[in-house]
Amino acid sequence: MNILITIIFVAFVFLIGIIPFPLLYLFSDLIRFILQDVVGYRKKVIEENLRSCFPELSNEEFRKLVKSAYVNLADVMVEGIKAFTMTPAQVRKRHFIVNPELIDKYLNEGKSIIAVPTHFNNWEWGSLSPGLFTSHPIVAFYKPLTNKHIDKFVQKSRSKFGTQLASIYKTGFVFERNSKTPSVYIMAADQSPTNARKSYWVNFLGRETAFLHGPEKYARHLDAPVLYGDVQRVKRGYYTLEISVLAESPLELPDGEITSRYAAKLEEVIHKNPGNWLWSHRRWKLTRPVQVK
Repeated sequence: MNILITIIFVAFVFLIGIIPFPLLYLFSDLIRFILQDVVGYRKKVIEENLRSCFPELSNEEFRKLVKSAYVNLADVMVEGIKAFTMTPAQVRKRHFIVNPELIDKYLNEGKSIIAVPTHFNNWEWGSLSPGLFTSHPIVAFYKPLTNKHIDKFVQKSRSKFGTQLASIYKTGFVFERNSKTPSVYIMAADQSPTNARKSYWVNFLGRETAFLHGPEKYARHLDAPVLYGDVQRVKRGYYTLEISVLAESPLELPDGEITSRYAAKLEEVIHKNPGNWLWSHRRWKLTRPVQVK
């Protein structure tokens, strides 16, 4: 079964690959229609998330926001598949890093960097573009797929421009292995954690929200600068990625401060264009544990 699924997947990658960009978004519009209006993909989750975060919206405003969330989701899905066949020139043009010199500054000083992206706009091309804008080692942590054939295909594709993919289950090992090599470590930080007690809890979009502890843990362990990657859609199929500093010296900050700064920055970005975040995941499925005195 895995072989059959892999064949279908590769065929779909080939199909998307031969579609020119001007036509790609007609296909994305079709995907949006199917996801929202035909199968209702995660409709309850998306609507509950949006309604709880933006209760002040009118029914008409809410409908428009839900649709924009599906439009963004469909675009990211087809762009993620398109990434398998994109050329370096296409990536540089369509996912342009505004200030890569900020990365070089710290690495040239012999410091590793913890980069914390988000699931806002197109995060998929963010595994491709960094290697085209800096010559330094880049490691992106990801959750391996259960289908080993597709997982191997994804690893090969996503690393073709210099980014090394590493399993989240080997995070500690990777940091230890690269301890003498200044590197960029890309650690997504806005998914829902699995362990409520290990999480950092922050007021985010008006709700108590659990955040992964890993990025702050390793930033403090290395005393590594933490950089935020802000991806903005210039127009369909074109993005800019601007880097900013969340924390330059993590050990000088109280525990949890880096995560609070990350959450505040992400919240600010979401409020400007709320439909462009990934609303289809169960972001608030955890409940804060009761503190035992």
